[in-house]
Amino acid sequence: MLKLNTSYSKKVPVPGQDYSSQSYHASVEIELSDALEPGQIQARIRDTFAMVRTAVERELGGAEAPPAPTRREAGASDAENARPASNRQIKYLTDLAAARGIGVRELNARLGERYGASSAYELTRRQASEAIDALQTSKAA
Repeated sequence: MLKLNTSYSKKVPVPGQDYSSQSYHASVEIELSDALEPGQIQARIRDTFAMVRTAVERELGGAEAPPAPTRREAGASDAENARPASNRQIKYLTDLAAARGIGVRELNARLGERYGASSAYELTRRQASEAIDALQTSKAA
């Protein structure tokens, strides 16, 4: 297993105070399979960093930083890539996993390994679609 530590920090000026700022920081550690190819590892790093950066930006209530697009997403707009998965996608994904004998914990572990997400609720529409496609092509348990 490989461990990936990703963090993001941001300093924000304190309104009305010269030479003063507040610092915000978030970090996450995930385990990756050592069987991943270098390109897959780079994608996990990019996706995990985007997730941590987005979390900090959301907490600050500022403009959310869009996740860095993967190579296959590069043709799509940033707004399209950042849209969260729909409830229908999430339900279909979890139902499909259950039909394949994959429990919620295992599904979340797979999503974390592939997308850096702790659950299906953190996926973008494109990621949820990819996960659904992957499960549809896998054989039932």
